[in-house]
Amino acid sequence: MRLTSLEERQREQRLVATRAIVSAIIVLLGLLLLSLRLLHLQVDRHEHFTVLSKDNRVKIQPVPPARGLIFDAKGILLADNHPTFSLEITLEKVEDLAATIDELAQLVPIDANDRARFERLKRQRMRFQGVPIRLNLTPKEMARFAVNGHRFPGVDVRAELVRTYPLVEATAHVLGYVGRINEREMTQIDTSNYAGTHFIGKGGLEKAHEDVLHGRVGYQQVEVNARGRILRTLESTPPTPGQDVFLYLDMTLQRVAIDALGERRGAVVAIDPRNGGVLAMVSKPSYDPNLFVEGITQADYNALLHSPDKPLFDRAARGQYPPGSTVKPFVALGGLASGFTTARKTVFCSGSFSLPGQSHRFRCWRKGGHGTVNLERAIVESCDVYFYSLANQMGIDRLHGFLSQFGFGMRTGIDVAGELTGLLPSREWKQRVRRQSWYPGETLIVGIGQGSFLATPLQLAAATATMANRGYFIQPRLARASRFPGATKETPFPLVSHRVEVSDPHYWDSVISAMTQVVESPRGTAKRIRTPEYRIAGKTGTSQVFTIGQKQTYHESKISERMRDHALFIAFAPVEDPRIAVAVLVENGGHGGSDAAPVARRVMDAYLGGSTLIETPGATDADHESDGD
Repeated sequence: MRLTSLEERQREQRLVATRAIVSAIIVLLGLLLLSLRLLHLQVDRHEHFTVLSKDNRVKIQPVPPARGLIFDAKGILLADNHPTFSLEITLEKVEDLAATIDELAQLVPIDANDRARFERLKRQRMRFQGVPIRLNLTPKEMARFAVNGHRFPGVDVRAELVRTYPLVEATAHVLGYVGRINEREMTQIDTSNYAGTHFIGKGGLEKAHEDVLHGRVGYQQVEVNARGRILRTLESTPPTPGQDVFLYLDMTLQRVAIDALGERRGAVVAIDPRNGGVLAMVSKPSYDPNLFVEGITQADYNALLHSPDKPLFDRAARGQYPPGSTVKPFVALGGLASGFTTARKTVFCSGSFSLPGQSHRFRCWRKGGHGTVNLERAIVESCDVYFYSLANQMGIDRLHGFLSQFGFGMRTGIDVAGELTGLLPSREWKQRVRRQSWYPGETLIVGIGQGSFLATPLQLAAATATMANRGYFIQPRLARASRFPGATKETPFPLVSHRVEVSDPHYWDSVISAMTQVVESPRGTAKRIRTPEYRIAGKTGTSQVFTIGQKQTYHESKISERMRDHALFIAFAPVEDPRIAVAVLVENGGHGGSDAAPVARRVMDAYLGGSTLIETPGATDADHESDGD
């Protein structure tokens, strides 16, 4: 029994020794593996972890560039970066946030919108970052806070540059405005270049020239602590500021056009035919673009959106109206160029026109007709029957092809975002859109600028400038050149042009001579604006708001104001050496000769130095009957 106990004890000792050896070996292997791992991390991966450590300590922050300014032709500042002051709260420094805000509200007004914005931004920022509780402090509010600032630890005044438009409504549709970048825009822009930037051009020139105005973002390398607070700036790359943009737009002329329209709704576009520069571009009524920069209130937006006058709508570049008789000079030129008429060929106007074999009558504005008319008299007195006949001979295909060379039915390419194309009807368009065949009667309606034919005031001005240039179409432009702040060298924006070719240059003379008589002849529809100081070539037009039946008569005094015809007028001057081309639209104005032409005359007088037009009292029905358009 004793022997057995001894053997068991020896066996247990050997087992313990074996386990100790195995454990030692395992520990040694573990230490070896750990040493190898440490060697790998400390030696082989040293550079990698050094970079990671530095990244935790050093951050790269974007530095947004200053947005370029916008100036008119005479150096008047149209879009500026205005310093504003905001009241900000650093959350980690404030013990009782609600009480602090309530006390601040006793010093400076803080409304429900301010509090809602603060709560929204608070969720997006870290506790050591400032969150604005009140924007656009007035000098009195800043002074009041400066005196009491010691009572509000963690509350500071911060300055920043915000876009502002000093001329307010006068340039709203031309410049557009900047606003906060939305989700859709984030998918379309270079996000790296907009790092740290909250604003982007939303319309007009601001959007069209965003790439020039915005500039390039800069960066600064900063050292931060474990909580992300900046301790110091290590190095920085300054941003490249946006370029300043200089326009052809003349604010003196712009204001004259605004005043000439008065309280009426409408648009005025004036172009220099020599270079395509847009001298004036007005849409009335307008709005204050400053409301949109930092976010318009819902009440203000609803007031603009639901106004019956549609102040947000850019009538100059987006308003599409039947051009009426303003297209007759272009149709006449097309008839000459295609050989379907001559300057001497006559048509008898009995007051209506019917297609062969049809009883439907296409009426002339003069019930009794104009009698025998040639091309000049047809333009001077705006005879519809002459152009019904000419359009019928040319056919829609030839008519569409010729008018499209003047830019009808397509964007002019002006550097304003949102321009619309208008509509120059064709067989292809009707089949594609309406799934219908083209009818000859529709060609007649196109020949006098009615029906489905739509044009913007901008298109009419560009076409008029092309007529003044005798076929040289220059793409309209608002921006003349750009320049970096502090530099002297300007970078001009390129001009785009093409030619409208006709077989005989004298065709231009025939049409322009007739347009001149529209103003100078005692029978001309725009005789009211004749001036001895310079010669004007023009054409009046009336754009129908609704269709008049065969047996109906249009009585302006018997219909509501907003259902009356639109008044149009196109012109250029001086005839011998054109320096300005103008298109005017007066919504529901009634007659081009009495309502739109005087507006154009005032604009041309201001630009050419003529005497101010003295307008006579409102025209009578008899006057309108004699003037046609």
